[in-house]
Amino acid sequence: MQFNSKNCAYNEGMDASPGSDEIPIIDLYALVTYLPNPLGAYLNSLRRELVPDCHLRAHVTVLPPRVIPCGDSGWKRIQREAQEFPPIEIDLGDVEVFEETSVIYLSIQGGRKELIQLHDHLAHGSLAYQEPYQFHPHITLAQGLTGEALKAGVDHARRRWRAFQGRRSFTLDSMTFVRSTTRDVWMDLGEVELEPVKVGYVR
Repeated sequence: MQFNSKNCAYNEGMDASPGSDEIPIIDLYALVTYLPNPLGAYLNSLRRELVPDCHLRAHVTVLPPRVIPCGDSGWKRIQREAQEFPPIEIDLGDVEVFEETSVIYLSIQGGRKELIQLHDHLAHGSLAYQEPYQFHPHITLAQGLTGEALKAGVDHARRRWRAFQGRRSFTLDSMTFVRSTTRDVWMDLGEVELEPVKVGYVR
C-alpha cells in the first residue's frame, strides 16, 4: 500500500483520539521511488484532479509505512543492500481498484516480480514490520471515495490515462527514504541509487 494524507494514499496508525483536534504524533518510515517527468508530472496532476488537496508526488512504494526501532540503522541497511540490486524497468498497466479498500491505482506490469523481490529482501531484520496487506506494487491515484464518487473517479482516471501520450514506462534506479512524525506530512531523508550490473570482459 501507499503512504500519504487523506484520500490520495494510504495511512496507518495516524488517528488522534476520537473527537480530538490535536495533531497526532507518529513516527513512521517508508521507502519510495518518485516517478520521473513527464510521466510523474502528468500523474501528479491527475491525483490532484481526483483529490484536490493531495500534495505528494506520484510514487511507487517499495516499503510501506512502518514503525522501526532505529531509522538510522534502517537507512544504513538500505544504503548497503541497495547495491545488490540493479535498476528495474517498470511498465505501467491500467487504472484499477482495490475492492477491499476502494483505492484507485495504476497497475504495474513490467518489473512487478523484481519489485516484490526487492521488497521481500528489505522487509526483514531492522526493517521488519507486520504489513496489513500483502505487498502489491502499484501507484496510488486516490482513496477514500465511495459510491458514485468512486465510480466517477475511476471513469475520470481511466479517461485521463488513455489520453496520456508519453511513455508509460520508466527506470526505477533510485529510492528515497521518507519519515512522517506528523499526520499528512512526509519528509525525504535520503536517496540511494540501485547499482547497475557490472559486466566484466575477457582480454
